[in-house]
Amino acid sequence: MNKFGFIIHPLTIKDIARKFPVSKFFSDDLMKKVIKLVPPFKASKITGVKSDLGIETEGYFICCPLTSKQMIEAPVDEVMEKIISAGNIAIDLGCQIVGLGAFTSVVGDKGVTVAKNLNIPVTTGNSYTVATALEGTKLASDIMGINIKKSNILIVGATGSIGKACTRILAKDNNYLMLAARREEKLEELAREIRGKYNTQVKFSIDLNSLLPEADIIITVSSSINSLIDVSLLRSGAIVCDIARPRDVAEEVACKRDDILVIDGGIVEVPGKVQFNLDFGFPPRTSYACMAETMILALEGRFENYSLGPELEMERILEISSLAIKHGFKLSSLRSLEREITLQQLSKVRRILSST
Repeated sequence: MNKFGFIIHPLTIKDIARKFPVSKFFSDDLMKKVIKLVPPFKASKITGVKSDLGIETEGYFICCPLTSKQMIEAPVDEVMEKIISAGNIAIDLGCQIVGLGAFTSVVGDKGVTVAKNLNIPVTTGNSYTVATALEGTKLASDIMGINIKKSNILIVGATGSIGKACTRILAKDNNYLMLAARREEKLEELAREIRGKYNTQVKFSIDLNSLLPEADIIITVSSSINSLIDVSLLRSGAIVCDIARPRDVAEEVACKRDDILVIDGGIVEVPGKVQFNLDFGFPPRTSYACMAETMILALEGRFENYSLGPELEMERILEISSLAIKHGFKLSSLRSLEREITLQQLSKVRRILSST
């Protein structure tokens, strides 16, 4: 049976309590100091992943004990050393491929250096994340009766690897795109590329708040440690697909707007009777798409570096989508802030849309 590893980390100090409940009794400042000293470790064994073809795989969650904020603020070399150390634990456990979760896939050069320093292949899982995010956005739009091709779509974090891939795919069929990111020169370069290849109107800005009121659909995939989306600026009936972890839409803020639809991007159902043996806030048999990509490659026996670096290959996004279907992975039911979206929620936003 092929084996895979997947490197995770606590997004915030509060996430540590999911694995170690006793940590709730200590101050955040103390826990920040403690986890910096803790080496990577095996967090859990993953069993029960069974393809529709009858093929099985198993794997391990390896914890790299640094929060998102610590990964961004610490020297890159120190963070990379810890991620590589986590990868070596996966090797010691017999894994044949390892995936990088959350900020472990962002720090440095998006997995390239990690792959060079490990004796097994590496993926960020970003190709399947793109595919499922776009699929989820299309599904939500269809349910709400929105014609996505004629909508004003805003991609937040447009110059990152996932954002660029989403932009390029959407530009093929959509009339209007808006792009937001931190660096204007990169936005200008991407906008020039899209205008040159497609008959798409492109507007871009480093001032996110100036674009939010114009957007019908927002796909947000920043690598910010803080929430970015000011929901008070969104128009009624707007759809937000939040792929970012930590979230770009804060839960306490999103709950104040019941006239918009915020969906969690990149969540899939895993075939078989999978047991993750770790609580990361999802219902049984569901995972992030980046985790699923690692499982799919293990099931397929594709032990090669897959989704690495700042540019994702369109062919691989299509390929991993096809392999996912082949093995029985599929988009989860629409969820918002880790909870299933109810028919009542959908009906309410639909009514608002029809009245505007």
